[in-house]
Amino acid sequence: MTCREAVRMGEQRLRDAGVPEAANDAWLLFSEAAGMDRTHFFLEQNEPVSEEQLQTYDRLLRSREQRIPLQQILGTAGFMGMDFLVNEHVLTPRQDTEILTEEAIARCRDGFEVLDLCTGSGCIAISLKKLYQGSLHVTAADLSTEALKVAQENARRLGAEIDFVQGDLFEHLPGSFDLVVSNPPYIPTADIEELMPEVREHEPMTALDGHEDGLYFYRKITAEARQHLHRGGALLFEIGCDQGKAVSALMQEAGFINTEIKKDYGGLDRVVLGQLPV
Repeated sequence: MTCREAVRMGEQRLRDAGVPEAANDAWLLFSEAAGMDRTHFFLEQNEPVSEEQLQTYDRLLRSREQRIPLQQILGTAGFMGMDFLVNEHVLTPRQDTEILTEEAIARCRDGFEVLDLCTGSGCIAISLKKLYQGSLHVTAADLSTEALKVAQENARRLGAEIDFVQGDLFEHLPGSFDLVVSNPPYIPTADIEELMPEVREHEPMTALDGHEDGLYFYRKITAEARQHLHRGGALLFEIGCDQGKAVSALMQEAGFINTEIKKDYGGLDRVVLGQLPV
């Protein structure tokens, strides 16, 4: 079997399994199995694939046919121009969350104390530390010890100095911060069964389930944030696309001012932010 035939075979297998973006995933899994980039593929697409490479490719395809997320199979996910380790213990970083990260970077100032709640893979905290053109002290917190292991390894690999804290939201967090950023669980419990199998069956439920109406963690974080923010400090949330008005109202009721709703690249509400009075 040639390289080109192998990729076509993989694409058909993934299509038959109902995998979205089958062509893209088949190529990426073949690239992983064969250790081949696109340039070499085009030059060698009519060359035979070794038996060892075919066996590896078959194993990867079988995982994807089971609807294990592509990023978990490959072990990494791209975010803000960096590769982050991922596994079943963390939410896979998504492009929508880059909006939250960009908004947070825009509001940072030299010397800021920054907190990332529900850090998961650490992608937000590490991106803030690496991409802000100045000095920040960044703390990242998560309830899951397994998630923190992934985040700590990502920080080590990417050379980001982050303080990690295990606890339930603000638990075990001394002191105050200039900026708190969070991508909390926000999917209503009843909606989880409607999610794609890649998410519903293979990503951590604790990173998805926002309880009955999806707003549980926004209420809890907003209510507690005032005790952990300096005067004039900012709070930024990622939200579900239909939660902007509700989360903005929660923040206003808690005394936050200058609340804004920011849209993602698809024109959907994606971030809500506000600040405490000075």
